[in-house]
Amino acid sequence: MSLAHHEALALFRSHDLIGIGVAANAVRRKLHPEGVVTYVVDRNINYTNLCTEYCTSYVPVKGPGREEGYALDHEVVYDKVRETVDLGGTDVLMQGGLIPDLPFEWYEKLMRGIKQRFPRMHLHCFSASEILFMAEISGLSLRTTIARLRDAGLDSILGGGEILNDEESYNVARLKCLTEDWLRVHRTAHQLGMRTAATMVFGRGEKLEHRVNHLQHVYDLQEETGGFTAFIPWTFQPHNTALGGEATSVEYLKTLAIARLFLTNIKNVQASWVTQGLKVLQLGLRFGGNDIGSVMLEGNAVRAAGVSNCTTEEELRHIIRDAGFRPVQRDALYRIYFLN
Repeated sequence: MSLAHHEALALFRSHDLIGIGVAANAVRRKLHPEGVVTYVVDRNINYTNLCTEYCTSYVPVKGPGREEGYALDHEVVYDKVRETVDLGGTDVLMQGGLIPDLPFEWYEKLMRGIKQRFPRMHLHCFSASEILFMAEISGLSLRTTIARLRDAGLDSILGGGEILNDEESYNVARLKCLTEDWLRVHRTAHQLGMRTAATMVFGRGEKLEHRVNHLQHVYDLQEETGGFTAFIPWTFQPHNTALGGEATSVEYLKTLAIARLFLTNIKNVQASWVTQGLKVLQLGLRFGGNDIGSVMLEGNAVRAAGVSNCTTEEELRHIIRDAGFRPVQRDALYRIYFLN
């Protein structure tokens, strides 16, 4: 049974960090009694950054009713995926900006091209904002847009949730979609048989009520569709951005634990090593987290914020064992690869 709204808010205001952590750990053990901590080997490809880096690889494209523009040659992305396969990666995360010059067919062709070359690669791509933008520029309905991406090879959709509070979202990132739009994208994907992730970026000065509202939205949609694979809380990284604020490790652990207590209908909650470091990660595994996310062969968004993400798969496995758990590799849908 989930926490009530007022109970979650009371926990956020509580100073009993250890008590909250113990309660979250009990929920974790109930859902994951086998003592396993999962991780995925993947690569984060940002096609906007690639457009900047590989400007000589642009090729002319033309969309319906628009002037001729330029798009990144798909071969550049294929090379990144090929490197990922060679390094043992099983999944590709891909996202970028909202680029008016790219027709919807560019994304379809990219998904299809990756799947033709690397049929076993899981494509976990695009935020709700990107998908809504694709629907807008193509003139297609949201349902048709997602269905065509799925048919082209898209396997699952990124979380991309900041804080699901429209006032906060507008103040922080005006290009991000509003709450009902975010929910509509994920609901539609779930209805089409796709799985998606749910995320929350916190620590930018939002109210505690906003965090609870966010958890409630995610819980309610999961009750309706059952389509979320995991919940991933991230702390906002203010480095190299114009925005202030930063959550402490204590605040992170409390939020992680409350998320585990609240989202009883989502099996997996991810603890972050990228934004919090390896020591806090180990604590997070006793505060409700059962997954540590990605080895991250490449992580553009986090690197741009000034956060070091240099570690190895073996180091992460050692960290998991040190915390008293057994490391197991999985894919983006939390399907197990290796039971070791």
